[in-house]
Amino acid sequence: MTGFLGEFEATLDAKGRFLLPAGFKKQLPEEEPQRFVINRGFEKCLALYPVKNWEPLFADISKLNDFDPKVREFRRYFLNGATFVEPDTAGRLLVPPNLKSHADLQKDIVLVAAVNKIEIWDSNKYKQFFDSFSPDVFSNLANEVMNKQPGDK
Repeated sequence: MTGFLGEFEATLDAKGRFLLPAGFKKQLPEEEPQRFVINRGFEKCLALYPVKNWEPLFADISKLNDFDPKVREFRRYFLNGATFVEPDTAGRLLVPPNLKSHADLQKDIVLVAAVNKIEIWDSNKYKQFFDSFSPDVFSNLANEVMNKQPGDK
């Protein structure tokens, strides 16, 4: 699995294309083709997965019980709009219009490492997200999340 670190700014052109920042390109394995899956994130952002990271996730989702209505609901939402993307000859990735609209992406975007994927945020929405987050709230969240044991609810 490829993991990512960093936060980089980029710009969408009039057709909804952007260049993957060099900081992220350097973190991709050189021997693998640059193919990605882009889909909706959990917040008002998009998620960009290298295909190598997407495939095991998709396999896990495929194994879920199709008789469970919650599984079907999750699959519909999570896979809705998921699209394979590859860089064009100029190295740009195209954000499909439906996904661009979902995340309210304008011209200025921020690409953010999220362990095995890259989140794509509208620059203003990303700033708002962090402006609303105080150090105390972050500290409490970190304590709650990092102290959970496997199997805790």
